[in-house]
Amino acid sequence: MTVVVSDCAIATPSYGLVTDMQRVTEPELMNDPSHAQAYARADFEAAHSRIVEQFGVYFPGVELAGNILDLGCGPGDISFRFAARFPGSTVTGIDGAAAMIELANLRRAQEGATAGRVSFIEGVLPGAAIPRIPYVAIISNSLLHHLHDPGVLWNSITRYASAGTRIFVADLLRPPGTAEARRLVDEYAEGEPEILQRDFYNSLLAAFEPREVEAQLVAAGLDGLSVEVISDRHLLVHGSRD
Repeated sequence: MTVVVSDCAIATPSYGLVTDMQRVTEPELMNDPSHAQAYARADFEAAHSRIVEQFGVYFPGVELAGNILDLGCGPGDISFRFAARFPGSTVTGIDGAAAMIELANLRRAQEGATAGRVSFIEGVLPGAAIPRIPYVAIISNSLLHHLHDPGVLWNSITRYASAGTRIFVADLLRPPGTAEARRLVDEYAEGEPEILQRDFYNSLLAAFEPREVEAQLVAAGLDGLSVEVISDRHLLVHGSRD
């Protein structure tokens, strides 16, 4: 397995590969309704659009037709974006927070063409009632750093992926220290409510560095996947299940 540092928005060539700051976990679930509402109202347009675009970059020419599993779907924005991008797909979103699933279903009731191809399940990994059906892709955004045991995500992917399933996991990258974490909050969340700025800071401290993710993948038998640093605050795991 190779850890790749992308050219895009990296402060130095070695940024994010090794840090001195130890991980500080944060709550796994966002169950407070006001908290979930603040998250759902935040401006993730550029970030979430880029995730869908990057899927096309890492899987060029692929037109997904079949079932997509979205682990840690939150209020469902990325689930709907993938359904819109791939009209031959159906998307099942999973989240352990009841407040998030409620928001996702409220949005589903207001959606147009994609509503019939997107569904949501409230459930905590492992043990969520996820349909055991073939998935052409398993996607996840910003779930990994919430998990106290990161193996929960990778073992779930191992459980539900079959040969050829595309795997696409985006998450935060732990900065080298608290000063850099504060700088990132100031740069990228300046206009957001205080609760979201605090969440972003805590999430950066709870995130992993690439070498840690690499070890997690080896332990889960997913060492054929690639780990790539794609910005000054994000990493990406991508590839297909053997």
